[in-house]
Amino acid sequence: MTERPAPSPALTRRGVLRGAAAAAGAGTLAAWAAAGSRATAAPHRPTRDTARVVTRHTGPYEVMALLDAHGTFPATRQAVFPDATDADWARARRLDPAAFGPDDTWELDFRCYAVRGPGGRVTLVDTGVGPAGSPASDWAPVPGRLPSVLRHAGIERDDVDTVVLTHLHEDHYGWTVDPTGTPMFPDARHVVQRAEIEALDAGDSALSYVVEPLRRAGLLHPTDGRVRVRGDAGCAALTAVPTPGHTPGHQSVLVDGGGRGGSIMITGDVLVHAVQLAAPDVAYGLEDDQATARRTRHALLAEAREQGHLLATAHVNRTFLDVGRS
Repeated sequence: MTERPAPSPALTRRGVLRGAAAAAGAGTLAAWAAAGSRATAAPHRPTRDTARVVTRHTGPYEVMALLDAHGTFPATRQAVFPDATDADWARARRLDPAAFGPDDTWELDFRCYAVRGPGGRVTLVDTGVGPAGSPASDWAPVPGRLPSVLRHAGIERDDVDTVVLTHLHEDHYGWTVDPTGTPMFPDARHVVQRAEIEALDAGDSALSYVVEPLRRAGLLHPTDGRVRVRGDAGCAALTAVPTPGHTPGHQSVLVDGGGRGGSIMITGDVLVHAVQLAAPDVAYGLEDDQATARRTRHALLAEAREQGHLLATAHVNRTFLDVGRS
């Protein structure tokens, strides 16, 4: 494998996103909101999967992809994947044509996952961009539609007994609390890697918006390393798997049906664009540690091919990717 040079980090993630959104102007932010609304109302491109809920089954589990929002990233593709080559982009376009908007723009979904097991108990993986006024509001297509999408899937808030946050970026925790700071899922433990919490800067909005409200409510469950989130009959289980690099405490969730129906890896932001599936060495400019993220991405893809996992991503415009066929 030939290592590519990692792009030089440019400013901070929040600074890049805020700056790009500000440069684009208020009209683009309005377009974000309109795009999110369209994505949950009706498919607007016949070539992309815009269904509100897409479902796969493995063993006793029903795994549901929940589309919270869709929009255009506030920076160009080449700006955030500067080491991607023309060949990388060409292959990525074949894998996910809906990601390619006009003028080097990046079209992406913002997706959460719900795993329903025996007895109707639900584990929710990530909570999307959140309502208007959430920390993602200055760059992402808020308000998201997760509450209505959950109702569409037949999931009530008190059905959710576990929320796994893959990491503490604002487009992944937005619906964890309501605008008053009250937890949206009051019967759920919220599983976050301790390393993710400890890496937060004092002024990070994740602390005030999510971590402290959950801690006050007794719902924050810091974990260390690989942890079984739930287990059911036989070997069926949901396991939180550390996948660092994008952030220090990033985790993914392996849904193992116990040998029946294969397995599904919910990847969070291990890969954020199909170009990283086409060429795993390609770094995302807003990763916390690009070298670690690259190693993690290669390891996850190798395991998926060896074990036959489907990949369930947050931002690629296709759900349940079979990397053995990509």
